[in-house]
Parts: sequence; C-alpha cells; structure tokens
Amino acid sequence: MPSIQSLCTFAVAALVLAAVPGPGLLYIVSRTLASGRKQGFASCIGAAVGGSVHVVAGVVGISALVMQSATAFAVLKFCGGIYLLVLAVQTWRSAAPARLDLPQRRTSVAQSFREAVIVEATNPKTAAFFLAFIPQFIDLERGNVALQFLILGAISVTLNTTMDVVGVATASLLRDSLVAHRSAMAWLRRLSAGLFGGLGLSVLLARRPA
Repeated sequence: MPSIQSLCTFAVAALVLAAVPGPGLLYIVSRTLASGRKQGFASCIGAAVGGSVHVVAGVVGISALVMQSATAFAVLKFCGGIYLLVLAVQTWRSAAPARLDLPQRRTSVAQSFREAVIVEATNPKTAAFFLAFIPQFIDLERGNVALQFLILGAISVTLNTTMDVVGVATASLLRDSLVAHRSAMAWLRRLSAGLFGGLGLSVLLARRPA
C-alpha cells in the first residue's frame, strides 16, 4: 500500500487535475444540459464505472497492451469517437421544434448511465492518463504494485466523480432557468450536440503515446 505521504500528494495532484475540465466532465455537462439533472447524475455514475474499467485494465495490464498496439488503440478510439458523433447527431435532431415538446424522446436515466459507461470505457485518453499519471506515485519498495495502482486509481475516480457532480449541479441550474423557453432549450441541445461532436473528433484524432 502507498505511504500516507504518497497518498496525500497524489490526492492533491489528482484533485487539481480533476478540477480542470476534461472530456469526461464536458460529456457529463453536455448530457445534463440536453436532458436534465437526473440524467446528469446517472452519467456521473456511468463515468465512474467506465473510469474503474480503465483502473482494473491498468492493474491487469490490458491498458498497457492497448497503448503498445497501434491496431488496438485505433479500434478503441474509433469506437469511442464514432459513438460520441452518433450522440451528437441524435442530440442535434432533438433540438428540432417538432421534438421539443416530446418528453418521451428524452434520454432515460438508464440510457444516460449506459452511454457514460461506453464513452468513458472506450476513451483511449483515459487509459493513457492512468498509465502515465498513476505509476509516478507507486513506491516499488512498498511492494504489491497492483494493489497500489488499484488504490490510487480508485482515489482518482472518486475525485473525478466529485467534480462531475459539481458540474451537473452547475449545469442543471442553468438548464432550470431556461427550461420554460423553447428557443433556449433548442440552443442548449444544439450546444450539447456541439460538445458531443467536439469530444468525438478529439477522440478520433487522439494519437497513441510514443
């Protein structure tokens, strides 16, 4: 297990990084603006699960293999990027005037959770982040490297989720203030679609670390 000093240093560094808006936080804010608070919180949980997938993958070495294999990395980023672009198209279409009054078309809580899991689990940038960041705080002299990686990864996911919750709370306040205005809701959904599309392109353009 890492030393208390290492844990504290890691927690501070991870908190600072979590506070910087990244793809995960931007996705969750986009989902909140497009669909609402419940969907946003469901996305937080989904993103935490997706992040945990990368932590476990890092422990067993799968992430390292993906980073080393050009083909595996390309497949992962293609799946994640295309999925985000599909979400962008669907969200943009939901901003059409004829669809604004159809609550049944709104993304469900369960669907928001599933989408967040897929988006985060297929994001190669998340895998690269964990593999580059966490090993810097692992003390080989304290043994059980896998356990140290798992503990540090869990701390990072928890801090990221905390910041995601703050993002949902902030975005939902904005959405609540505009929900009664049709034109504003259409604008929010188009903004969300643009963010989804931008994230999708950023994933597709991601390069495998040298």
